Formats: sequence, C-alpha cells, structure tokens
Amino acid sequence: MIICGVELSGSDAVLCLLKLDRGQVSLPECKVRKLSLSKNHTREDLKQFQAAFAELMAEHEVTSVAIKERMPKGKFAGGAISFKLEATIQLIADAELEVTLLPPALIKSTLAANPLPIPFAETGLKIFQETAFTAAYVGLMAK
Repeated sequence: MIICGVELSGSDAVLCLLKLDRGQVSLPECKVRKLSLSKNHTREDLKQFQAAFAELMAEHEVTSVAIKERMPKGKFAGGAISFKLEATIQLIADAELEVTLLPPALIKSTLAANPLPIPFAETGLKIFQETAFTAAYVGLMAK
C-alpha cells in the first residue's frame, strides 16, 4: 500500500509518499515534492492542478491520500486557496483513490500511540516535507 501525505500551504500541496509492505514502512522514490496552483486560481487552473495530482498518484500507484486538516478560523486558519486545493483533491474522479482529512487531535493521538519509527532528519526528505511525511505516517497507522 502506498499513501501520499499532503500539507496544503498557500497555493502549494507539499507531498510525501510512504509505502507499507509487510509491516515495514519505506519511502518510495518520487522526484515531485510539491505541486503548485498557478497564480490565477481560475477553474482551468484548478482542473490542471487536479489532473497533475491525479496523474502523479496513478504513476506511483498511490491508493490513499492523507491531508493534514486546516482550521477554518482562528490563529492557524487555512487560506481560501488551500481549501480550494483540498476540494480539488477530494473530487478526483478515481474511485481507487481514498482521500482522508486528518484532524490535529488524531495526528497527536496516533503519534503518541505509534511514534515515528525513525527521526525525520534521517529520512533524506526536505525539511518542508516534514508535515506531509507525518500526515502520510499517521494515515498509514490510522488504517
């Protein structure tokens, strides 16, 4: 099973793939670290983002997407564009792709029960991918 962890930030979707095989978690090779929505945010731009995201998921045989949920209001509220990106990902027509939102409380409780198997610094991922990595890991453990 391959899962894609996603952190939505501004007009970017930061990605991290994790693979679970016989109880072992590994990082499949993926050159794409983030997908960005163009500055115009038109319907066509959203469709292009959706197509690029769906194509990447199909190319890497991803069966599940775990998105770190953003708050609709308050100090840590997500921006309007990130909610558009979330909806765009959720509406991908591929019936094989399961999309899950991970509330912060679920992330915290899952990590308490199942700590990360290796420190993030040892993964070889870029620092900006840490939240996406955590979302992917929690998505795997929550299944």
